[in-house]
Amino acid sequence: MDVLEGIQVVDLSHGTAGPVVGMFLADFGAEVIKVEPPAGDPARSLPGFAAWNRGKKGIVADPADPARRRWLAELIAGADVCLVSDAGTLAGYGLDRWRLLRDSPRLVLVETPAYAGEAPWHGGAESHGLLAAALGVAWRQSSHDGGPVESVARFLLQVHGVWATVCAVAALVERERSGFGQLVSVSGVNAVMEANIGSFSVDPSLPDPPTGIGPGGRHPTYTRFVARDGKWLASGALGAKFETALLGILGLSWMLEEERMGGRVQNLVRPDNILWAGELTSAAFLARDRDEWLELMTGLGIPCGPLGERDQWLDHEQVRAIGMRAEVDDPERGLVVMPGVPVNLTGAPGRVRGPAPALGQDEGAVAPRAPKAPPDGLPPVSEGPLSGVRVLDMGTFVAGPYAGALLAELGADVIKVEPPSGDPFRVSGFVFNRGMRSLSLNLQAPDGVDAFRRLAQTADVVIDALRPGVAATLGIDYETLAGGHAGLIEVSLSAYGEGGPLGSRPGVDMVIQGMSGMMSAQGGASEPVANTIAIIDVTTAAMLALSAVLALLHRQRGQDEGPDGGTGQGQRAWASLVGTAAYLQTGEIVRYEGRPPAVTGGRDHLGTDPFDRYYQVSDGWVRLHAPDPAQVSAASLAAAGLPVDTAAFQADPGAALAAALAGLTAPAAADRLNRARVAAVPARRVSAVVRDPQLIAAEFVHVRAGANGGGYVTPGRMAGFSRTPRFGPLRSPGTGEHSREALRTAGLTDAEIESLIDAGTVVSGEPMPQALPNAYR
Repeated sequence: MDVLEGIQVVDLSHGTAGPVVGMFLADFGAEVIKVEPPAGDPARSLPGFAAWNRGKKGIVADPADPARRRWLAELIAGADVCLVSDAGTLAGYGLDRWRLLRDSPRLVLVETPAYAGEAPWHGGAESHGLLAAALGVAWRQSSHDGGPVESVARFLLQVHGVWATVCAVAALVERERSGFGQLVSVSGVNAVMEANIGSFSVDPSLPDPPTGIGPGGRHPTYTRFVARDGKWLASGALGAKFETALLGILGLSWMLEEERMGGRVQNLVRPDNILWAGELTSAAFLARDRDEWLELMTGLGIPCGPLGERDQWLDHEQVRAIGMRAEVDDPERGLVVMPGVPVNLTGAPGRVRGPAPALGQDEGAVAPRAPKAPPDGLPPVSEGPLSGVRVLDMGTFVAGPYAGALLAELGADVIKVEPPSGDPFRVSGFVFNRGMRSLSLNLQAPDGVDAFRRLAQTADVVIDALRPGVAATLGIDYETLAGGHAGLIEVSLSAYGEGGPLGSRPGVDMVIQGMSGMMSAQGGASEPVANTIAIIDVTTAAMLALSAVLALLHRQRGQDEGPDGGTGQGQRAWASLVGTAAYLQTGEIVRYEGRPPAVTGGRDHLGTDPFDRYYQVSDGWVRLHAPDPAQVSAASLAAAGLPVDTAAFQADPGAALAAALAGLTAPAAADRLNRARVAAVPARRVSAVVRDPQLIAAEFVHVRAGANGGGYVTPGRMAGFSRTPRFGPLRSPGTGEHSREALRTAGLTDAEIESLIDAGTVVSGEPMPQALPNAYR
């Protein structure tokens, strides 16, 4: 059975984020009905439309037609899920979200608004560029000049779509238990929080870190380098083990003896060491050709790879091998090549089920279903839709642990299982471990393996990020764990996916960024640019969370009673950094004959379109976006207080706008542009964003007490649920802080637990000081 077999989805959303939710639901078997006004979704002109709307049915419903409005209301009343970009979408059809939920109590209504509340730009339409500017993402990017940088990949919208899908499926999981739906709201601001949890975990009393440090980022060994032959490679030397090894083969081990380093390789990322260390490592890479470096680094186990081109990523042999290259025959576009399904459920796999629909192609073929009666009694409330779900997370570094943190965000009880020495990245990755309990356990010891197996019998989901074959060697592979627990779900993370020529290799975000062409596309003809956000890692964490909730839903919707009283069977699922790297660039790499070329960047890229870019003003920068430049004229700008010469504007609108804006402050420039019906925002630093009263009221950040007596902020609630909300800050655990209580839940006696601790197999630790580390990117 497909995970979503029999589920009907009414998709009223437009743009990217909302349709991506519908794309995933269609991939896993839902009947997704895309409802458009007569003019169609404005995103129909974008190449990505062909992927974001694949496998859906298409109908037209004119908001001005009372009969169609009534018909649409009937369609939604009988559906399981309704997707809308915002509440205004429903209002346009004369519908109210609260009345819908009252009259159709089983409905899961999913909203994906562009902002948290009213957007600060004209029209409030979804915009990656405006969101990145308003929320500090663009000005956090490392660069040469230290200003904001425009991304050529609209990755925030892709993050918005997958995270909203996780939340929507989590609500369906909860509905299987309770019988009731609810409102799920995931905004563009929530997506930025998910993607930038590290950047928004800051001490607001400190200045913003300087970004004019070059486009390679803040880490001198975890970045991209040019070799002697002029070819670029990506180095994944992150963590003390790999950082020390790389300094050794570069002939730079002496750096650790410098007073400024204090013998600690972790001090490479101290703010006063970054430029010094970066110059030394970059110069050392000029001593050999790229292939020589790759051979040396691979021999030491350091993740690494050659930089590739974006347009070739879908044809890469590893992408093909893991099924992330899909082809569909599209009646309007011909053969379309697009990314496949990045979430792999072995027991109920998703697949690309067909092309995007032509406008209204299924008129007359879609009929409303009779609404299902809700169960008797009052709908339950709980802290998160996954309340009662237990997860064991064995991930280390970023993507694996962060997947557990995201599930904790949704209410799951997540136990971080880490070695006695702790996750090697738990200090630098402080924020990626929040909301979990910690069990410190030696899985090299037979007694430790036995304790883990007993704990796994109590779990719903196990997340691992082990190299292929390691779990079987340890005796904790899925077949062994599921032998006495048929409902167990295991979600595995790998860099390159399962199978293919690179499947057994180690890999990290920085390397896959380089190999997939993200860096080359952003840098254009100048030099590759490393994204300051660990964008592949944080998005893969959402993919792992999506794998878990889909598998939970499949288990709950199964027909056979399991031996533990649950329903259905568990299964293995997996996701990869390689698959995510394709997904994040969907709009740029989907291809068909005649598609317009994707944008490439350049040195400190500000945008290529004069009506969709950054402009410098007297106190910083302003980001504007005019979807229809034909509506922008010298007269309309002058009427809003931006006098421009008509002839100069017609000859070179970019130069004319730059001259008109240069003398204004960013708030004044944005205000006048918005009055001229040109969407615009001041570009902000993170320090300003975390002080925004509108965002604070929306729980954009939670204020925390720090171990040093001061305070800091971290991202707050990342999604809204009308009936199963979660409130309050989530703290990061100390190594082994919860070892005793975790093992008690597995049925171990106090005597057994103390014996394991005495033997050193289990570590019982203290709470972790809640203090922010130096930023590593």
